[in-house]
Amino acid sequence: MYELIAVRKVFPGNVIALDGITLTIAPGEQVAIIGPSGAGKTTLFRLLNCTLVPSEGELRIGGEEVRRLRGRRLRQVRRQIGTIYQQHNLVPRLRVIHNVLAGRLGAWSTLRSLWSLLKPLDVPDAYAALQQVGIPEKLYARTDELSGGQQQRVAIARVLLQDPAVILADEPVSSVDPALAEAIITLLQEICRTAPKTLIMNLHSVHLALAHFPRIIGLRAGKVLFDLNREAITDELLTTLYQGIETPQRAEQGDAGFRLPSRCGPLPV
Repeated sequence: MYELIAVRKVFPGNVIALDGITLTIAPGEQVAIIGPSGAGKTTLFRLLNCTLVPSEGELRIGGEEVRRLRGRRLRQVRRQIGTIYQQHNLVPRLRVIHNVLAGRLGAWSTLRSLWSLLKPLDVPDAYAALQQVGIPEKLYARTDELSGGQQQRVAIARVLLQDPAVILADEPVSSVDPALAEAIITLLQEICRTAPKTLIMNLHSVHLALAHFPRIIGLRAGKVLFDLNREAITDELLTTLYQGIETPQRAEQGDAGFRLPSRCGPLPV
């Protein structure tokens, strides 16, 4: 599905976000990416969903080099990649159905998209997507009246309507309680197993990554520190990954130390 060869991403001011990333991710794989804030996880996702292009190296999606994609073909490739964001990226004042139907915008004409705002189209498909994520009764609710967990489910339903080959989930559970986090990750994994789809997820929680994903990639300072099956990941590797990292909350509280969490507990955010 993805092949990255010595990929670098450098932003203005010579800020190196990614430095020599080499990875291969096969169709249908489920992969977790972990690492401290500023490791380059979100930049990597922006490359994987074709929002950014590499400064150096090669990024291939389905065998096609991303920098060679133009126009219609680039749009086709982007439609095959669905992204779930930490902040949901929903329109709060719209009804849930409109936010779910946004998953079809890449395939609709401008006229069809505008008409659907007045009179929603493909209502049965939107209802079915919400049923799959467990909140069909919220079809016509205002999105800003939903809980954070329900809004995340709406974001997942939107991606289901898009029906991509790849789902990229960027910290999708950082704003929900632990029980709901488990449920959302399990839901996404089941969706991707059934379809099947490739699932790549950025996670702050080491515990959730180890509990749910067979392959885990550790990023630090824009480099791949490890790319291993979960059984091969040791406490020593995790200590190296997070060594010297201080979370913003601890800094504000005046705690200068950062203690690596047990691999059986969630990493503080």
